[in-house]
Amino acid sequence: MKRNLNDAIGESTQFLDFQQSISRVAKIDRPVLFIGERGSGKELAAARLHYLSNRWDKPFITLNCAALNPNLIETELFGHTQGAYTGAGAKRKGRFEEANGGTLFLDEIGLLPMEVQSKILRVVEYGVFEMVGSSEPIKTNVRIIGATNINLKHLADKGEFKADLLDRLSFEVLFLPPLRARKKDIMLLASHFASRIAKELELEGVIEFSDHVIKQINDYSWPGNIRELKNVIERAVYCEETNIINSIKLDPFKNPYQETETTSDSTAEFNLSNFKDDIKKLERNYISEALKQCDNKQKEASELLNITYDQFRGLYRKYKDSLNN
Repeated sequence: MKRNLNDAIGESTQFLDFQQSISRVAKIDRPVLFIGERGSGKELAAARLHYLSNRWDKPFITLNCAALNPNLIETELFGHTQGAYTGAGAKRKGRFEEANGGTLFLDEIGLLPMEVQSKILRVVEYGVFEMVGSSEPIKTNVRIIGATNINLKHLADKGEFKADLLDRLSFEVLFLPPLRARKKDIMLLASHFASRIAKELELEGVIEFSDHVIKQINDYSWPGNIRELKNVIERAVYCEETNIINSIKLDPFKNPYQETETTSDSTAEFNLSNFKDDIKKLERNYISEALKQCDNKQKEASELLNITYDQFRGLYRKYKDSLNN
């Protein structure tokens, strides 16, 4: 069934350039790799590529390699014969057979076990594979689209990803722009998600955002990208009693009952002799928390703290031995 591509909206240069790249490569029947952060829309991009290709009327089959036990990925991809292993019931098709004539999207492709990579390489080179428990070759004609947020070239250099397979899959490598690089699209997407959840909740009227909330949305770095923005906006519309969104909850895990470390004694005096130590502790805590929120990506952490990358690197070198990452 054709997927809903309505979330692929934007007017920023970064977004439009990326969509143009998809349109250009869609007509060339070769493998494509999408590289992007979590929540940046890799599966949506893969679906768009498929439906713009000459295979648009054939199956679009997906497999999230991170969602399965590594021991099960081979069976999911290639199927199995009856009795191929303990617990294997009737003969079952794999994703390569299901996707014949169409497109197979492998999300988190960097997590594929090496032995499975070898079998995929054979499919790419010769268009054949064997089911688990069988030596009978099965022909297939599948376009592979891979996606990851891992540096596959680095994995290949370390021998953790087959270099030959990477060469075959990287006819084109497209990098998805993170949401923070698409400033012009953030409120456009926010309004889109607000309208959609309002319709689902059968709310009347147009959903609007207060100036304070608009500033919050635009100033936030969105480490979870489009998926995080969608959750925040839908939660805000659902919680608000009017059509004006006056507040948003960026961190749903913030415990309102957790005790703070601030003192309850308003007359407590500062220990002025601890100034330097307290400043160091504060800087270290800010660096640590920023890295945590940005999955240890230092450039993103510097943007989150509103300091330059060079300033962040200086602080990181200063405290790296005591950071709890």
